[in-house]
Amino acid sequence: MRKELRLSGSGGQGLITAGIILAEAAMRDGLEAVQTQSYGPEARGGAAKAEVILSDAEVDYPKVTSPDYILAMTPIACDRYGCNIKPGAKLVVDEDLVPNAPDSKHCYKFPITKISKEITGRPLSANIVALGVLNELFKFVSPERLEEAVRQRVPKASVEDNVRALNEGIRYTREKMQDK
Repeated sequence: MRKELRLSGSGGQGLITAGIILAEAAMRDGLEAVQTQSYGPEARGGAAKAEVILSDAEVDYPKVTSPDYILAMTPIACDRYGCNIKPGAKLVVDEDLVPNAPDSKHCYKFPITKISKEITGRPLSANIVALGVLNELFKFVSPERLEEAVRQRVPKASVEDNVRALNEGIRYTREKMQDK
């Protein structure tokens, strides 16, 4: 099993932190994990992406070459990474921030930032909501290991907000997918 993920958006959305958290959770689950990142020179607002490879065997090349899963949190990220995906790849977008998302059975639209604002009062936990959504949809790691990694990686003052954001992403996804 080898899964390649690309988490993309803009600086300040916490996507690099989300990639690190997912990789740490995978290692806690006994998987091999590699996380890489790139971002523009701007502190906030420039392009940002985190890539994660999860595998049950040694990862021999650390770069994502053909992602199986893409998270797009901005229209530019969706245009750049979501429009020409390989057959069967899954695309998840923030439906309020990415109005240009393709209509496809492989595209999943969620109000990620809206959920963060409702749960924590701020958009800053949207990355953690997105992790809850992604993991509930595709079962990358155990929910327990993901929560442990969130608790270890986010600032201590915001641990409980982020755990609530994670759990709401999971709950919302579970409910939405049951309705389909």
